[in-house]
Amino acid sequence: MDSLYLLLANLISPPVIAFAAGVIAVRVGSDLRFPEQVYQGLTIYLLLAIGFKGGSAMASYSLADLALPLGATLLIGSLIPVIVFFSTRKILGLSASNAAALAAHYGSVSAVTFMACLAFLNQRGVDYEGFMPAVMAAMEIPAILVAMLLAKRFSARAKAPLMDSIHEVITGKTFILLLCGLVCGITAGDHGRELLNPFFITPFYGVLMLFLLEMGLIAGAKLREAGGISKGLVAFAILAPIAQACLGLLLAWGIGLSQGGAVTFAVLAASASYIAAPAAVRAALPHADPAIYVTTSLAITFPFNLVVGIPLYLAISGLLYPA
Repeated sequence: MDSLYLLLANLISPPVIAFAAGVIAVRVGSDLRFPEQVYQGLTIYLLLAIGFKGGSAMASYSLADLALPLGATLLIGSLIPVIVFFSTRKILGLSASNAAALAAHYGSVSAVTFMACLAFLNQRGVDYEGFMPAVMAAMEIPAILVAMLLAKRFSARAKAPLMDSIHEVITGKTFILLLCGLVCGITAGDHGRELLNPFFITPFYGVLMLFLLEMGLIAGAKLREAGGISKGLVAFAILAPIAQACLGLLLAWGIGLSQGGAVTFAVLAASASYIAAPAAVRAALPHADPAIYVTTSLAITFPFNLVVGIPLYLAISGLLYPA
């Protein structure tokens, strides 16, 4: 019953309602649109705010406190793309380029899903470690690098040099904005944080609603393409995040994270990137099919995690963290 309650609570939360409104608007042919500049502005704000919140919390942690979580992040961020690559090659029969593209997307992270997870946990009063945004930033890179290495090893079509793929990731807006926010949060001091909190902390939830409304419009458009992909890929887009979340929960529990920290880590492991990964994949794997990796990550896995996954992972975490 508690799991059902969590799911229903998430379904009626303002961010999820905003996302659903965007999807419905597309389905009914509404003229609702966000100007590109507004969408970019919301993205910049949210990534900076996430980084700032994490940096502010990290200021109270030592390097020794962060070493184990960041090590676990690099481990799972490298392991998931290997599993995704070989499983989709063997089970779904994908080419090396398409399998590597999925590996990059599903091993990397979705900043929006992460934001929604934090909002959900805050609503539920579940505490989590403040350094989780740093974990998110660290998980952005290894999956893409591993996926590119796999593509180079198993495909003659991989185009961009590995260093170009690395450059694409670390110069992308997601990584730079998160890093900027983290550094500002760490170095601001108590007075600086007090000045910035009314801008970065208080409006965060409302801005997230606007952003998810826009993401609903994008996902709704991509859902029209979902009918063109195989049932195997649809199943993968739903089952893969659940399996990855369980792996993340076990690893987080093993290194001693709190229940909230473990759920956040699981959501990071379960989410699929549609910002950093597509940019790197377009440059390095031009022959990979966007209808496969964009539709699965954005039109299926993203809404699944947002609506069902986050409360599901919290419910599963109860097996490792009994009340």
